[in-house]
Amino acid sequence: MILVEDIHFSYDGIYTALQGVSLQIEKGERVAIMGTNGAGKTTLIKHMNGLLRPQHGRVIVDGTDAKSLSIAELSRTVGLVWQNPDHQLFLDSVRKEIEFGLKNLGFSPEEANEQCTQTLKNLGLEGLAERSPFALSGGERKRVALATVLATEPRVLALDEPTIGQDAHQKERLASMLLDLNERERTVIVVTHDVEFVIENFPRTIAMADGRIVADGSTSSVLSNEDVLERCSLTPPQLTVAARALHKVFPQVPERLALLSELENAVSEILGVVP
Repeated sequence: MILVEDIHFSYDGIYTALQGVSLQIEKGERVAIMGTNGAGKTTLIKHMNGLLRPQHGRVIVDGTDAKSLSIAELSRTVGLVWQNPDHQLFLDSVRKEIEFGLKNLGFSPEEANEQCTQTLKNLGLEGLAERSPFALSGGERKRVALATVLATEPRVLALDEPTIGQDAHQKERLASMLLDLNERERTVIVVTHDVEFVIENFPRTIAMADGRIVADGSTSSVLSNEDVLERCSLTPPQLTVAARALHKVFPQVPERLALLSELENAVSEILGVVP
């Protein structure tokens, strides 16, 4: 469980990134954090694994105040995959990148090799194991950065803009992998602008603007709220756009729909059929 209590943080005492943010994320949740650039999303998740420390307030991870734990200790619980993989990669082969963290956590060479091989397979990176990460495409490097964190099996996985540079197939693979982790009681937190990815895969959404939480609730309710979308500079989901268009012709169709099941039910009601 992660508990954030009234945290404030500013960079160099000038730019205030977080202004009294409080939230609670339970074990096994899938949560999306969304908002415009500069809303404080990345700053917030960096507080969860100790890369940043609050200037006011506190962060509790699994019942322990994060200020009493080192970054290394926190990263065993909260694994963070950065938006820019080049900030996370530094060795000359994909395999070495993945095994590095495992060996630092005490895995034997044999265990590290086995865990690395399985992680490569899960992410479709088997053919790149001996390649330099810096010779790969941007999307491939993002998957390597993800692999370095996934291999250590943190209880909480936080990802910053994981779908950038990924094609539809890779997004599906990522979604399947995150769901599998979640079914094994891992907590998954994603910072993203990808509204459709969130709609399909994350039951809860936290919307941020100007260093504050604007909305926190079911993804359907948050991403169908016009005021929230406008304040956070988010594009409405395609299903919401469709619902609004239908509402103009069939007033009984709610304007605030975001899930396919909701739209199917509304259309079935119009047609007088059982879905």
